[in-house]
Amino acid sequence: MRVVMVSVSIIDDGLGIKITDDQQVMRFHAVWLRDNAWDDATRSSVNGQRLIALRDIPEDTHITSAKFDGDHLHVHFMPEDKTITYNLTWLSDHRYDLPQEPSRGWVADDIETWDSQLADRIPQAEFDTVSLDNRALRDWLYGVSRFGFGKLNGGPIHEGALMKVVDLFGYVRETNYGRNFEVRTEVNPTNLAYTGLGLQAHTDNPYRDPVPTVQILYCLESSAAGGDNMVVDGFRVAERLRAENQDWFDVLSSYCAKFEYAGEEGVCLTSRRPMIELTPDGQLIAVRFNNRSAAAITDVPYEKMQLFYDAYRRMGELVDDPAMEVSFRLELGESFIVDNTRVMHARKAYSGTGKRWLQGCYADMDGLRSTLAALNNQTSAAAE
Repeated sequence: MRVVMVSVSIIDDGLGIKITDDQQVMRFHAVWLRDNAWDDATRSSVNGQRLIALRDIPEDTHITSAKFDGDHLHVHFMPEDKTITYNLTWLSDHRYDLPQEPSRGWVADDIETWDSQLADRIPQAEFDTVSLDNRALRDWLYGVSRFGFGKLNGGPIHEGALMKVVDLFGYVRETNYGRNFEVRTEVNPTNLAYTGLGLQAHTDNPYRDPVPTVQILYCLESSAAGGDNMVVDGFRVAERLRAENQDWFDVLSSYCAKFEYAGEEGVCLTSRRPMIELTPDGQLIAVRFNNRSAAAITDVPYEKMQLFYDAYRRMGELVDDPAMEVSFRLELGESFIVDNTRVMHARKAYSGTGKRWLQGCYADMDGLRSTLAALNNQTSAAAE
């Protein structure tokens, strides 16, 4: 959106400027502006990376003039005796002079939390369509990024087909389970390894650091009754927990839980992370919830441990609340993808007879977001 310029003034003896338009007041420090210049001497015109380090910017950098020309602001810096031009929309998009500190647990503007009411708006698309149409792929990836999960329908039915899903946006994260893993169950198994029991909603591999941030499950056989998949938005769980009791939210976001896995020879994975993870400024960025992989919690002081367990118990109750879940059944050639730092997934129990065969693999959200951003740029460029 075009920023309407009203005025610009130099403040703090040249160490900053103040921009006033018809909607807001923005202040920027001289050193920040100089560091974020986009002239050819500061940034590569090919890849956008900086060509200078902070040491190359004089400590006594200050502004001697600032004037606007339409949507562009021209700023003159001393002692370099250098004028740099800034796009006003870019400055508005990157302002840091915000009116107040955000509350703990805030989510980014491009995130939408949800509960069972999302059932009619599941981000889904046809495999062939997103494979051939970049706009359709962009729209589907946007839904996955915004809601933390999505479905693909009509995919090929053969071993390894899930790799074609990963190829749409990124790369497989190989683990000790291999490039992919098998999820085979039988309702009346000859071996308990192939159980049809239900599973509580959870995030995968919380014992890894970094955790795989994307999981994909792809259906290759589905003759059993039941066994529906279920997803729960961990961010909405965290929001509900905070609304009910701020102390519960704070204790789960302030202290580390421990997770571990040593279920095969030569593997001993451990991590220390909060069940609700925030950035230093309070942004909600991840949840880790997996009772099967939880180790003894030792990083919470005695005075807080009962509160921690009260909060942990309530978090589990919210995860299990049917009002929080979206359920769907995967048929042959269908797959779903989850942001494993946010969305918990589960499987309901089977009944009757039959088999169910899914293949799964891990990938990462950085690849998905990169592909989405590149597709957005292509769309914007085509529209110009």
